[in-house]
Amino acid sequence: MTLYAALIYGAELDRGDGSPREMSSEYAEFSKAAAAVIRGGEGLYPTSTATVVRVIGGKGGDVVTTDGPYAETKEVLNGFYLLECADLDEAIATAARIPGAWHGAVEVRPVIEFA
Repeated sequence: MTLYAALIYGAELDRGDGSPREMSSEYAEFSKAAAAVIRGGEGLYPTSTATVVRVIGGKGGDVVTTDGPYAETKEVLNGFYLLECADLDEAIATAARIPGAWHGAVEVRPVIEFA
């Protein structure tokens, strides 16, 4: 079995528009249906809460931080799941059932497991 990160991209979520409650029930249904392969996952706060960290000059260099997202895009990373699937086909089939895929995109990427 291989671990896959399912990175959920979509429009920035407006926490005041009522959609999180609707999405929460859809995600609860997905989580129950896919419980056999889900190994973790969480939603993320809006990009306005992000801090970008850079080290200028490499290791030991100056630490520079910037408030907000790294880049302005139409779709932002809203959350992720860690899936343990037999193969990429199973991971893709599972990702297609994540509600975020219906209105945005889910990037599926194999996880490198370090010992």
